Amino acid sequence: GMVMLAEPLARCLEAIRVERIDDAPVILFSPIGNQINHRQIERWSASAGAVLLCGRYEGIDQRFIDAYVTHQLSLGDFVLSGGEIPAMALLDAIARLQPGVLNDDGSHQKDSFNPALNGLLDCPHYTRPEVYEGEAVPEVLMSGDHKRIRRWRLKQSLARTRKRRPDLLAHRVLSAEETQLLTEISGEEQCGE
Repeated sequence: GMVMLAEPLARCLEAIRVERIDDAPVILFSPIGNQINHRQIERWSASAGAVLLCGRYEGIDQRFIDAYVTHQLSLGDFVLSGGEIPAMALLDAIARLQPGVLNDDGSHQKDSFNPALNGLLDCPHYTRPEVYEGEAVPEVLMSGDHKRIRRWRLKQSLARTRKRRPDLLAHRVLSAEETQLLTEISGEEQCGE
């Protein structure tokens, strides 16, 4: 396989640094890197920027990595042909956190993995019409009772997290309300079997 040469990469990086007159961190997308998570996205979104380095096939000469790369990041435990897709994923996730990108600057706080959800997955969302192919929007969401809606959303987030990502609950300290809701969820699952 092909390995990218150190010398042209070093010249390119030096040209970037002269042009920008900074010492921005250099991120290499690599399967041996740390897996990208929401906390990292928040840190990068608040930073002054970085140089994104996308290898191809067998990657980059190790001497360049040792001399210049400050961070290695990965999307997960699999290999892609290059770093372009992880770079686009990082940029998109960072962009969502920038002021003015989303219609409501606070809407990202309701996304899965956001600390505002305390590590839970987001609840389901619904639109019009109220009934679609025989399935109705849950009644509680139409009630206008904000306290009930908040509780329903929390319960749905807990149920979804428990089913799809139980690892997220394993290291979490649950509130009394969350413990009660998880007990309800377990009871409902047992009744449904």
